[in-house]
Amino acid sequence: MRIKVLKYSGIAGGMTYWLFTFWAVSKNNWFSFFEHALSNLGTGEANAPWIYNYGLIVSSLFVMLFAVYLVLISQTKLQTVGGAYISVAAIFLALIGLYPGGTRPHVFVSTYFFVQFFLGMFLYGLGSEKRVRNISTLLFILAIIGTLIGWPSVALIETYEILLIMAFALLIALQ
Repeated sequence: MRIKVLKYSGIAGGMTYWLFTFWAVSKNNWFSFFEHALSNLGTGEANAPWIYNYGLIVSSLFVMLFAVYLVLISQTKLQTVGGAYISVAAIFLALIGLYPGGTRPHVFVSTYFFVQFFLGMFLYGLGSEKRVRNISTLLFILAIIGTLIGWPSVALIETYEILLIMAFALLIALQ
């Protein structure tokens, strides 16, 4: 397999996540983006919670491939460290599927997925050329600002943050 194919794995991870999420939403008429957390789709209260949870695990494989790609193309130590942080984020993403909402480790693994990814993105960007550095820094700042907004639900802030992650994956794919 050529390494350049891996540059699209971040986008594939995001698309996979949303396909599984919308499939899970279609099985759970009670779910509202304005009242719940996305993780509610993977709890015992959900119909077919395995759909959401397996979607997280499958998506994590693509995120890991994306992280491997970042490390392989790294030209600076900061880029390598950033890619490594994103690989840890991929592990936390899989753990969200293994520890769904309502389990003791869930809040930790779901929070640290975002923390690790955004730190990795920021570090990768700092070690990159100007365009990637500036956009990565902007996305990092937007992620921090997002946590300061009083969102009406957890699902909305999660969606916002996931869209920022997907924007970074698109930035890398278009390089």
